[in-house]
Amino acid sequence: MLIAIFLAFLFRLNKALVIIAANISIPPMIPLVLFLSHLTGRLWMGEEAQSISFSDEITLDLIHNNFVQYLWGAITLALVAAVFFGCLTYGLLKLLKSTRPKG
Repeated sequence: MLIAIFLAFLFRLNKALVIIAANISIPPMIPLVLFLSHLTGRLWMGEEAQSISFSDEITLDLIHNNFVQYLWGAITLALVAAVFFGCLTYGLLKLLKSTRPKG
């Protein structure tokens, strides 16, 4: 949120719209985002990567490793999504601006 507000000031965007857009959540997508974040985190964990298992005993070490894996995956997934959707939005805005009649 802080980065979004900073970028809104930097690029002179509508701050209210940036705050509203940054707070959009889609509850049915949360399990998918959590799973993809954990899966993406495997890229960073190497040999310490954990697979999701619901039958193992829960230990503090297991929680720590899963959280670290999820955290790295969430950061990676967020950055990739931000760049992708930012470029997509920029491209669509450029396309719509160039096809809009002048007048």
